[in-house]
Amino acid sequence: MSGGPTLIARVETWAGVDTDWERRPDDPARTRRVDTWVALAFLVSGSLGVELLRSIDALGGQQDSWLWPHVAVLVGTVPLVWRRRWPLLVAAGLSLHLFAFGLIMPAVAVSVPMQVVYFFALFTGVAWARDRRAMIGVVIGVVLLMFGWLTWQFAVGSGVEEAMSRSDQPLTHQGLFSPAGAFVIYTLLINVFYFGGAIIGGQAAWRSALQRDRLAEQARTIDAQATSLQRQAVVEERLRIARELHDVVAHHVSVIGIQAAAARRVLRRDTEAAETALRSVETSSREAVTQMRELLGTLRSGEDDRPDGTRSPEPRLADVPALVEEVTAAGVHVDCQVVEDAPGAVAAVPDPVGLSLYRTVQEALSNIRRHSSASAATVFVRVDRRPEPGFAHGYAEVEVLDDGRPRSGTSGTGLGLLGVRERLAAHGGVSEIGPRVTGGYRVRVRMPLPEEAS
Repeated sequence: MSGGPTLIARVETWAGVDTDWERRPDDPARTRRVDTWVALAFLVSGSLGVELLRSIDALGGQQDSWLWPHVAVLVGTVPLVWRRRWPLLVAAGLSLHLFAFGLIMPAVAVSVPMQVVYFFALFTGVAWARDRRAMIGVVIGVVLLMFGWLTWQFAVGSGVEEAMSRSDQPLTHQGLFSPAGAFVIYTLLINVFYFGGAIIGGQAAWRSALQRDRLAEQARTIDAQATSLQRQAVVEERLRIARELHDVVAHHVSVIGIQAAAARRVLRRDTEAAETALRSVETSSREAVTQMRELLGTLRSGEDDRPDGTRSPEPRLADVPALVEEVTAAGVHVDCQVVEDAPGAVAAVPDPVGLSLYRTVQEALSNIRRHSSASAATVFVRVDRRPEPGFAHGYAEVEVLDDGRPRSGTSGTGLGLLGVRERLAAHGGVSEIGPRVTGGYRVRVRMPLPEEAS
């Protein structure tokens, strides 16, 4: 049975050794300016503390010297200028400063301003260290150095004896602890909280910075994904409009061709009939130009709006009979049959599905006029909201049949049927497109209805 993580592994995990992230200032120049002012503030406060100690005759052996205590403060505060550039070096250096001047000038080293400096340096070293494994080593070294120094002071120094006497009289045992034991425990607790607070606080600051950086990275990723999705949506919308443009142009051009041919045939026989046919050509041309302008305007602006600000309505499945009448009027007889399981079922088909089915019928009729010898066709529109395999909430279907044969020399580009298949894939439908066994051609497309339409 395998044991849990070792103590070393737990310490490394807590310190962040397993992460590749490095904490660095966002603005190095500004950081250097801020740290310079911080170091200057500590220098002023440390020098003020020295003068206050001299004023109360508390500098011990350095009482008569005004220079060297200030030099000690200067050496202990100037490195803070580089505390975030070389955090571990500054933390280790100022810990050595505490150890050295604690022996040479103890009054300066234990003064409140300098104690804050040492705490601040160790805190910064933990919070800003980029090499987390080296940080652990520096922290262990600092702790061993400081507590080793305390142990040496307790063992061979005179600090305990001096603390245990008052006016040359030894202190009496009054509390739960002996005076010597109480002094040692009290001193150790102060240093535990001192060093422990700097280390734990610095690590908490490092973890907080790591979390903020990760959240910022996630926000940037989300923004990039949102921008990509917006661009993709724009591209898909423009592709949709391009397909619409193809269907509109193909439909109206084929109608215009039929009407122009009819006008040419009757021109010699009946001037009035020819004028009527040419007027139909003019009307179809204007309608085609108007719809193309609307679609091209949408490609430019991204909004399918008319010049007067109203939105141009898109065809729906219920508009298929009107489309059939238009084609019949142009010279090709087309019969339309609508089959719905309940009154109003065709009108209730959602607009995206209805538009795709409408464009399918439009493309199929355009292909008949341009590429087939058929003179008649039949269009079926079916809507059945009863569930069946593959269509859990029913379906909407269009079917276009003709009895003609392909005319030679009239093959198209295939873009129309490609658009039909793309619409079909977008809605998850099925199709049957191709020649019929009994002759002619079939275009049959069935699309599922959404749940709210069932």
